[in-house]
Amino acid sequence: MISIKKLIERNDAELLVAVLAAYRGLLSAIGESGVQACPPVGSPLRQSLQNLQAAIGPDSTRVQLEQTGQKAEVELRQWGCGAAGYFRQRADEVKELMMILARTAEATGERDQRYTRQFQQFTDRLKSMADLHDLAAIRDSLMQSAKDLKACAEAMAEESQQSVDKLRQDVSLYQARLNDAERLAGVDALTGLENRRRVESAIESRIARNRPFSILLLDLNGFKQINDTYGHLAADEVLKQFGTELKSAFRATDVVGRWGGDEFIAVLDSGDGAEHVSRITRWVFGDYTIHTDNASRRVPVSAAIGLAEWQSGDSVQSLLSRADAAMYRDKRKAQDSTRTN
Repeated sequence: MISIKKLIERNDAELLVAVLAAYRGLLSAIGESGVQACPPVGSPLRQSLQNLQAAIGPDSTRVQLEQTGQKAEVELRQWGCGAAGYFRQRADEVKELMMILARTAEATGERDQRYTRQFQQFTDRLKSMADLHDLAAIRDSLMQSAKDLKACAEAMAEESQQSVDKLRQDVSLYQARLNDAERLAGVDALTGLENRRRVESAIESRIARNRPFSILLLDLNGFKQINDTYGHLAADEVLKQFGTELKSAFRATDVVGRWGGDEFIAVLDSGDGAEHVSRITRWVFGDYTIHTDNASRRVPVSAAIGLAEWQSGDSVQSLLSRADAAMYRDKRKAQDSTRTN
């Protein structure tokens, strides 16, 4: 029987490749899980882990791998603190709404008790009339009771309206805060574009409406080289600039988002995807300015683009698969053209 030691010695290179692949896959899985568990703070975690993942290769030294593990641990701790803070904030908001409702209910109860006592006084006054024999006194007592009852009813109506208005104002304020939180939860922290979850939701809603639309999937060319040459901060700068330029090439009704890493996506409410591909090539591709070591550099930025038009019966996954296949065909075409030249 071959010992494990001999097996490892015999397959050293293969084992190293497998371990590194597993390590990279683990970082990717952790990033995706972080996004699913808490989207508002999960996107930065996924991007950081993707950057660490991109830096791991066959030539990585033990020291580099240890540093990667330490950085990943720091990122996870930061994500944990951020996620805990986010959920505490949401819990505090729910608690605040419950307190608003409790205060409103308490105020309503106190008001009802106060008017209950006043109505009891009216009842007692009406009962006392039975012992009166002077019609003029009875009439005066009835007139006074009617005035008091009217004033009481008007006061109740006014206080009720004030309570309703105050409750409506408080709930509206809380709803606005929830809307802001929901909006932030759907935004990519780095680029400010829609995040993957929001884009998927937009695609699902369009499929449900059964109306024609298209998607464009973009993957930046040579992004790893920019990241390796100029560093993560410069690479992030490229992503932010590209996201801004890409957004400007579409209409307000279109959805433009960051799909993950150096991939972007656009959802168009029409079938003119080919026209937008041409527009992106002309307006979005080009030289971008990045800043490194107190110096400015110009780097060329382009992307492989995959276009897919929704067809009746398409699911989200099948539509994305066709766009992804078209994107990689475009990338291979560009690579072949570069090698030929």
